Formats: sequence, C-alpha cells, structure tokens
Amino acid sequence: MADALDQLKARMTDQHGLADIAYFLAWDQRTMMPPAGTGHRAQHIALLQRIGHEKLVDPEVGRLLGEIDEATLDPESDEAGLVRLTRRMYDKAVQVPAELRGEMALAAAEANPVWVKAKETSDFGLFLGPLERNVELRHRYIECFGPQEEPYDLLLDDFEPEMKTAEVTRIFDEIKAELVPLIAELRDRDVDDSFLFGRFPLDRQVALDHEVVDLFGHRPDTWRIDPTEHPFASGAGIDDIRITTHYYEDSLKSLFSTMHEYGHGLYEHQIPRRIANLPIGTGASLGLHESQSRLWENLVGRSMPFWRFFYPRLQEVFPDQLRNVELERFYAGINRVEPSLIRIRADEVTYGMHVILRFELEQDIVNGRVELRDLPQRWAEKMDEYLGVEVPDDANGVLQDTHWASGLIGYFSTYLLGTVMSVQIWEKAQDDVPDLEERIERGDFATLREWLADNVHVHGRKFTPRETLRRAVGSTIDAKPYLAYLKRKYGAPVAA
Repeated sequence: MADALDQLKARMTDQHGLADIAYFLAWDQRTMMPPAGTGHRAQHIALLQRIGHEKLVDPEVGRLLGEIDEATLDPESDEAGLVRLTRRMYDKAVQVPAELRGEMALAAAEANPVWVKAKETSDFGLFLGPLERNVELRHRYIECFGPQEEPYDLLLDDFEPEMKTAEVTRIFDEIKAELVPLIAELRDRDVDDSFLFGRFPLDRQVALDHEVVDLFGHRPDTWRIDPTEHPFASGAGIDDIRITTHYYEDSLKSLFSTMHEYGHGLYEHQIPRRIANLPIGTGASLGLHESQSRLWENLVGRSMPFWRFFYPRLQEVFPDQLRNVELERFYAGINRVEPSLIRIRADEVTYGMHVILRFELEQDIVNGRVELRDLPQRWAEKMDEYLGVEVPDDANGVLQDTHWASGLIGYFSTYLLGTVMSVQIWEKAQDDVPDLEERIERGDFATLREWLADNVHVHGRKFTPRETLRRAVGSTIDAKPYLAYLKRKYGAPVAA
C-alpha cells in the first residue's frame, strides 16, 4: 500500500501543478497579456484543463485508490486527507468527459474579454452570446450526473463541497429577514463621508497598498500587487502570491479591496509547506477562502483598533483630503450604511443582499426560470426590491461581476457564507487571544496571522469545509454571530 500511496502522491502532484499553471495564465490574461492574445490564451487554458482532467480520471488513479485501505491510515494524517480528497475528486470528475472540460475552459477564457468590452460599453447584448454558451455548457455538465432533484447542487458543490442549495437558502432566509429591516433602519442615518471622495493620486494609493500588505505580513519576495478590472487573488504556490486591486482616483476603495485580497493570499501563503504541492495544499473551499478575505477587510480593516493605529499614516499620505478629519468621523464614514449599486464597494450591512440577489438569480438561470436576455431587467427588479436602488445601466447592474463570464456559476453564495464564517472565526480568535484588539491597535498583526495559520490554514484541504470550520471554531456555520455583530456595530437592538 505504501507504493500505491507514493504513486498517488506523484500523480496528484502533477495534477495540482497543472492547475497552478492554469491559474497563472488566467492571472496573466487579466493583468498583463496584450488584448489580442485572447485566442491563444483561451486555447492554452483549455489545453491545461483538459490534460489535468485526463490525469485525474485516468483509470490508474482509480486502481490506486482501490488498492489503498483508508481504514489503516491515521484519519488525521496528510495521507488520509489526500486519499479522501482524491477519491471525492475522482468520483465526480470521472463522470465528465475530458472534451467537455476543455470546452468549458475554452468558452470561459473566450468570454472574459467580451465581458470586459461589454462592461466598458454597458452593452449586455454584446455579452449575451458568450453567456448563453457558458450556461449551455453548465447544463451539459449537470447532465453528466443524471437526473437531479436540485441541479444547482452540483454547481454549488464545485465551490463549497457538500453544501446543498436548501441549506444555503435556509441560512440566507434567516439573514434576509434581519438585513431588510436593518437596512431600512440605517439607510437614512446622516453620516458625512464626503471626505472619502475627491482626488487621491494613484501613485500614493499604489504605495499605500503595498505598505498595508507589508504591514499585515508575509515572507519577503513572495508577493506582488497588480491592477485589474475585477480584483482577485491568484498565484502559483505558497511563495508566489499574486493579488490584484482596482484603483479609483476619486476614492480610497482600492485600500479595502487590497485588504480583502490579502486575506485570500495569506490563506495560500500559510499552507504547510509539506503539502503545498498536493491538492490538499490549498484552501478548503471558496467559502472558507472568503472568510479570510472578509476578516481582514472588515473585522480588521474597518475596525476602530486598526484605524487608531493606522489613521495618522493615512493622513500623512493624503494630508489635503484628511488633515482636518477626526478619527471618529473617518471611522463613521468608512462604515456608512448606504444601499448602492456595486457589490464589491458595498458596506458590511447591505453586502449580504447583493450576494443573495445573485444566488437567487443563478438558481433561476440553472433551472430555466429566467430567459438570459431578461437578466438585466430581473436584476434591476431585485435591486429595487432588496435595496431600493435604481439600476441606471448594464455596467452598474448585471455586468458588474466577472464570474459568469469566467464560467463560475454556482460561486456567488460563497461570498456571504464566508462573511458569516469570518465572524465565527474572529470571535474564536478573540476568545483564544483576549487582547487581540489591543495588539492590533499597537500594530501587531503577527498574532492574528499566526492564530489563523494554526487554526485554519494548517489544515489546507485535508478535511471537508464543514469539518475545517468545526476544528477552527468548535461549530458549523451559524448566521447568528454575524447578525449580532452587525447589530452591535451599527447600534441596532440585538436579540437576546
């Protein structure tokens, strides 16, 4: 059996390496590649996806899995984690033809630059064809698994393993019931944030973003930050972390975007080196990944302890804009609750409704309850219903996110699931480190970083997302701490 384990490790190391290369090519496409290279890059990414899929579903992988007796392995060991994950990946992937995997990757790579153009021109019609192709391929993917009671479950499982649509719906219904009245209560509060809009020179923003990432912490010579249309984090290993942001000369939004992507990057950066080249050497799920980014963006980056430490530096960088703005006024401004058009710029309270809107629309798409050409109208109707916001055009509505262009249908719920988990993780960290906020106020971020490494990042993908969270905080996902946190922070009554 030891020989079978060694062979399985070697095969899965190669398979994981191909995925890393594909991530690198996708990063390059969205940051540095000449626009005319789209056709070449789409072919390259599709080739890698197809080869990676073929390696995973090779009958030899099935034979090796059959030869390994999991009962003889320590369930806590890396080997047991690798076998569990590989078996799960193999059992699902073997039902999908390699040609379809390649088609899905090619269509996504070709759709992304069309989406960029459609967003620039605010023309959903330009993007409709590529979207129809991506949706048609997802339907073919679902068909590979036979009749399903809830087809969306299969797509959701790709991003949040073992999570079911019904469970997400239950959690989101609980959140929606609390958020709608909370937003109504807070939306008309008179908070002056005018100082956050003006002229913030881009060169200073770029330097400040690098300074914050260095302040939060990482190993030298392992990170880079680049501009892109829609921020994301990527890389090719624990010592090659690439995060991106989008700069706005009239606001400081890029600072919070960078904090967000730092959380993603840190998760991959702190995976134990011994497993970093294996499929278990990455984040457990998109939801847990999002818990890390939302924790650094909101629970650290929008907290008073952080700004007591860092606000003098921000004033030093932007004296004309902030010299006469007191800390308390600044803190209130960056935490203002105001329903708005764009998810990635939304405040903590309204953010959840943006995600719920997308989750519901995705189910309608997959189950054929909405014509794709009607998505802009359906989007606008839900924005009005949930946030009381009028959508002026496609760029600020249905075209604002890159996910459907990238074929990531089934992804959106992980943003709110991760936000919920971020509060559970933060509160457990505070329990274990009672003076955590005081440390942050002194500029000590190493304590939090190390706690996350020891309690979340250490597991990589050895366990299911549910089990990884349970090991970190002692329970499974629960919306109540998140809702209580919002009410405490924003001065609304908290249920007993």
